[in-house]
Amino acid sequence: MSQNSPEGAKDARRNMRLRIVSGIVLAVVVLAVTWIGGLIFYLFTLLLGLAILNEWMAMRSSDDGRRKLLFLIALIGVMVALSIGVAAPVILAVLAVLAVVALISGPACGDNGWAGAGLAYAGMPIVALAATRGDDAAGLWAILFLFAVVWATDILAYFVGRAIGGPKLAPSISPGKTWSGAAGGALGAVVAGGVVAWFGNTALSLLAICFLAFFLSVVSQLGDLFESGLKRRHGVKDSSTLIPGHGGVMDRVDGLIVAAVLFYLVGGILSGFDAPATGFFSR
Repeated sequence: MSQNSPEGAKDARRNMRLRIVSGIVLAVVVLAVTWIGGLIFYLFTLLLGLAILNEWMAMRSSDDGRRKLLFLIALIGVMVALSIGVAAPVILAVLAVLAVVALISGPACGDNGWAGAGLAYAGMPIVALAATRGDDAAGLWAILFLFAVVWATDILAYFVGRAIGGPKLAPSISPGKTWSGAAGGALGAVVAGGVVAWFGNTALSLLAICFLAFFLSVVSQLGDLFESGLKRRHGVKDSSTLIPGHGGVMDRVDGLIVAAVLFYLVGGILSGFDAPATGFFSR
């Protein structure tokens, strides 16, 4: 059915309404969990990682239930290690090495290599998010800043790209993305990040905040393209149908996955990896 037909246009409007409503509900839940922090946010990140890993492994129809369960348990072990005091940089380094080994030895390891790469893909961002949030005001503002940048990038890239169009950003990977959308998303990220940073009384200069927001926006869009390429390679439209109007969890957090890790690393460089958020905001 063509979207130019009355029925197609009606379906498109219905899907857009569903997308907006479910997006608002998700945002409210995520912001509430972020505000509460502590164990609730920690468990939220764990559930997020489990959903990502589950969808990652589901892309391979050959992945059996036992292998999936084993790697889901391994992801829980990653978060347990963080909770008992294993330093986040150590965990991230181990996961990064695992990802490299899985990519290099992929043909030899087969689906185990694929699952190992998925464990790193799901584990690194949730460790970074949990470590950045912590239990203080600096962690709260830091996560709000990160969400504002990534969400503004996603929303503005979508609407600006549809409104302006123009040359495609990466037609072989994601035909719908345009350079105008990418620029609109980056500009929106700088504005949204700047607003949150101002309210949060950031420790950085305005120029540094704008550069950080722009950098994270670019990284977020690269993460989006990576996931799009992954789905195209495996012949799937969405990572799952869990979220009405949006697809799967991976579809919603593809940009956040990479941005969260780099944001944590930047904070760690600025103020130490035990309290990365204080590199951006005061306690």
